Amino acid sequence: MFELRLMCPEHQVETLSEALDALDALSVSVEDADAQTDAEQALFGEPGMPPPKEGWQRSRVLALYDTREQAQAALLLLQAQDFFDDCEVLGLLEVLEQDWVRLTQSQFAPVEITPEFWIVPTWHEPPERARIVIRLDPGLAFGTGTHPTTRMCLRWIASHGGAGRADLSRVLDYGCGSGILAIGAAKFGATDIDAVDIDLAAVESTVLNAQANHVALRAGLPETASGVYQAVLANILATPLKVLAPLLWSRVATGGTLVLAGILERQADELQAAYAPYCRLTVADAEDGWILMTVMR
Repeated sequence: MFELRLMCPEHQVETLSEALDALDALSVSVEDADAQTDAEQALFGEPGMPPPKEGWQRSRVLALYDTREQAQAALLLLQAQDFFDDCEVLGLLEVLEQDWVRLTQSQFAPVEITPEFWIVPTWHEPPERARIVIRLDPGLAFGTGTHPTTRMCLRWIASHGGAGRADLSRVLDYGCGSGILAIGAAKFGATDIDAVDIDLAAVESTVLNAQANHVALRAGLPETASGVYQAVLANILATPLKVLAPLLWSRVATGGTLVLAGILERQADELQAAYAPYCRLTVADAEDGWILMTVMR
């Protein structure tokens, strides 16, 4: 397999990517050429919204081909196009054969939530001090425990669940992804759990992960949720959280708690403003530029 590496300005990223796709590239990816430098740019996109930009000011475009000849033929055709005048050829490299499964697995180690609560991929043994374990492998749905937003939600669950606590008697995981928050709630004593998502792949992932962890929950589309809950958890992103404010608040029982994540520190004020007609959100946790916001009804 061979990787054709190109450099192009932001305004040509989409055109170049589409051209490579039309020239039968096995895959096309775009990277910030200035990553890990002072010129690095952060681009934050949200589901259902158009991307903030098609690429970076200096974008590195990588295309994979089965053979060197295919990659060279594609490059010759690209170089004949007017739009390629602003682009640069960085090289054509052979990609060595690897055990991609083993390589992927090596990137996911057990994740500590608390000293006794861990997320552990199935190919690892749980740490000796782990007393509560969620078995979860990376998949199509968001939520492996590696992202700060997921860890903060799980820490909240760990601090509010357990024997003799009523905080998690009935739980709604809205935008469940892999189902990790719903499974975590079950591990800490919740017995009546709804996990919902607009993505059917996420619903299926949640069902399979719940089975693998031997916990009971209901997974489905958002309209399957009913009534009110002692804990409503939504780890999504700021824009959908603002849109969902009246719906999420209506699901919180008296004495229950709304837990929101997927929020950058700089977005705290706009979330508080969106929820102001219903409640007063406060920041309950923070990690790596992300925050967890909660409020009790």
